[in-house]
Amino acid sequence: MVAHLLRLKFLLLRNSLRRSPWQLVGIVLGALYALGILAVLIAALFVVGDDPATARTAVILAGAAAVAGWALIPVVFSGLDLTLDPARFTTYAVPTPQLLTGLAAGGLIGIPGAAMLLAVLAQAASWYRFPGALAAALVLSAVALFTCLIAARVTVAAAVSLTGSRRFRDFTGLLLVIPLVLLGPIISAVGNGISAGGNLLPRLADVLAWTPLGAVWAVPGDIALGNYGAAGAKALIALVFLAVLVLAWKALLLRALVSPPQSAAGRKSAGLGLFSRFPATPTGAVAARALIYWLRDPRYSASLLIVPLLAVVLVFSGNNAGPDGGLLVCLALGPLIGFLVGFSLHADVSYDNTAFALHLATGISGRADRAGRVLACAVFAVPAVVLASVLPAVLIGRPALLLPVLGVSLAALLMGLGLSSAVSARYTYNVPLPGENAFKTPPGSTGRAMLVQSAFSLLLFVLLLPVLVPGALAVVLESTLWGAVTLLAGLVLGAAVLILGIRLGGRWLDARGPELLQQVSVNK
Repeated sequence: MVAHLLRLKFLLLRNSLRRSPWQLVGIVLGALYALGILAVLIAALFVVGDDPATARTAVILAGAAAVAGWALIPVVFSGLDLTLDPARFTTYAVPTPQLLTGLAAGGLIGIPGAAMLLAVLAQAASWYRFPGALAAALVLSAVALFTCLIAARVTVAAAVSLTGSRRFRDFTGLLLVIPLVLLGPIISAVGNGISAGGNLLPRLADVLAWTPLGAVWAVPGDIALGNYGAAGAKALIALVFLAVLVLAWKALLLRALVSPPQSAAGRKSAGLGLFSRFPATPTGAVAARALIYWLRDPRYSASLLIVPLLAVVLVFSGNNAGPDGGLLVCLALGPLIGFLVGFSLHADVSYDNTAFALHLATGISGRADRAGRVLACAVFAVPAVVLASVLPAVLIGRPALLLPVLGVSLAALLMGLGLSSAVSARYTYNVPLPGENAFKTPPGSTGRAMLVQSAFSLLLFVLLLPVLVPGALAVVLESTLWGAVTLLAGLVLGAAVLILGIRLGGRWLDARGPELLQQVSVNK
């Protein structure tokens, strides 16, 4: 039965690669990325291996982070891989021991599991200078590896009632955006804290070594340093922790098989809501529907959350850039937000999925569809871009920069919305389905998505050149006249591209609406 489960896992992986060559390209790129990071970490570990105390600290900290990551990340990314979901085995009479073993071993099939296997073996091999430590590391490699894999299974099984809730998945998905966007400031702050703390890392490693997170990783280092009693105690902690994880997973798995979680019914709301806030026209109806998506669908809401986080990142970068940091923030924040918000609509129809049939069934014209989506985005995009363009110039005392920055920012927003109106009506690619994890990569979407997004960015940059040139002159010469020219050019050219994009996208939508519905309804 264990071999059958592993074979099924291999078949699922093979079939996903056969569906599209771009899926294979994505897997290869992901594997190369993982191998690159792993090679850097292993090289660093072998470099510090001459000093067993330093190597011990590095291994404990990295190992404890790995166990915590395996335990927490699958809960947040609950929709990424459901091939090991216990609920799928509810109707099959698979013996519990074989099911546990098969699901645990199946975690090795895939990039994360394979990378963790290589990492565990590499850290064991890094103790080759100390034969006793090397032997202990090799013996405990299986314990370390399956501690990570089973910790992931336990947390997913324990949170199955929560992860089955769409509201929980949406909330955790949005929370994950915060550390991803703020990764640079977080790393810098941690580095500064470590520099100020002196021996903080060794002390932290000593504490983690006596916890279930770091015990298994501390044993080789303790043996290399001659602390055999501590090594034996920590090996016992590691084995007991793994046994507790197995028992907990067994209990949670049996509960999930007997009583699989049920999706909660959505609440009914009375009244027209946002539909009462817009004109009773086709454009107004589309705008109200699209704005509801922006507020409730995490695939859209993540874009809203990124705007203030991006401001934090730029301000942090400006503070580290010296005396010209304020100027950097002033010149970059507004145009970057304008570009990102305008770019966010380029896959709007793809995100609709089967709901796009509503637009076809009601006979809404393509132009009204395009204009309504732009209107919904403009409700928050225009104030955000204006504020991001005006506020930095005022705060740093450079009012002369206000006009050129505002002109470039509004041009980036308007042109981006215009291009998106055309692109989303003609060039689609697979996106996460409604209710799925916003970070999921559908099969076969990587290559086409990169092509569409790269072409979009390049074309937008070319269209922005007539605005960027006078804007650069206004900044270099500190000229109010060139600033006014930049603002006027940004408004005029931006409005022209927006109107043209709405008309062209509307025409494409009217001409090929049924074909477009077929493309966005099924992940190919």
